Amino acid sequence: MNRIEELGEFARGLGCGVRFGEPMSRHTTFRIGGPADLFLTVGDRAALRAVRRKAFGLEVPVFPLGNGSNLLVGDAGVRGAVVTLGGTFRKIVARGETELECGAGASLAGLCKFARDRSLTGLEFAYGIPGLVGGAAFMNAGAYGHSVSEAIVSCSHVTAGGEAGVLRGEALGFGYRRSAYTDNGALITAVRVKLERGDPDEISEKMEDLYARRKAKQPLELPSAGSVFKRPPGQYAGTLIEACGLKGQRVGGAVVSEKHAGFIVNAGGATCEDVRRLIGRIRETVFQKTGVRLECEVKMIG
Repeated sequence: MNRIEELGEFARGLGCGVRFGEPMSRHTTFRIGGPADLFLTVGDRAALRAVRRKAFGLEVPVFPLGNGSNLLVGDAGVRGAVVTLGGTFRKIVARGETELECGAGASLAGLCKFARDRSLTGLEFAYGIPGLVGGAAFMNAGAYGHSVSEAIVSCSHVTAGGEAGVLRGEALGFGYRRSAYTDNGALITAVRVKLERGDPDEISEKMEDLYARRKAKQPLELPSAGSVFKRPPGQYAGTLIEACGLKGQRVGGAVVSEKHAGFIVNAGGATCEDVRRLIGRIRETVFQKTGVRLECEVKMIG
């Protein structure tokens, strides 16, 4: 029995979902990615701590997976274990009048609706962002001039060695599309947010308005990983790409969206290599024509 098999059988004994050689194309919004050596679905914190300790001891790398909505996985797949959170990690509960405790495996849209149903305002901007709460906290997801860091009070986590911990306040290290978790190797298990009382009808109206705007402007009808590039200071990546005449540019099945130039879509059969090559072409062209160096927002693994 090799290390991957040993970790898989250990996780199975804890009641985790276990799959070997699972195609990552089934778990990313790009619909791209080769097989993961081991794909685990973990349902509670005790099991997660045990799995992380075991993986650490076996020297098996662990990659936490949220909704796969900001992710490009290599065609050769992922060496090691991919861990996704289910069970209790998908629960959302109220803590007092204005605070919510949310498992990292819950959807961000679900959290927005939960807040709306309790007349809590402050997350309307996030409605429609495809992803899970843990991933949103990890990358400090945002839209329309706001980010989730404005509402987050604390994040609970499990370290690579299986120890539980919590980060609060400045220790969360939030910045533009980043947090302390971007570099520390810990896996977020729960997020606590603090909101404000509001009018449920106004909250609902704002959520639906922002979602309609997103749907009208973004190519949601095709597989993608969302905005490919971070916003350059004082500018918009999509505007720069369009101004450089790159809308519709294609490499294999990967295409710069005609609807929004900040998106690369999978027009059918796109590979990771297609997307990487197209990203390289975009960055080179934009730099040559404008002097702006675009920085990728999409996380690449494998």
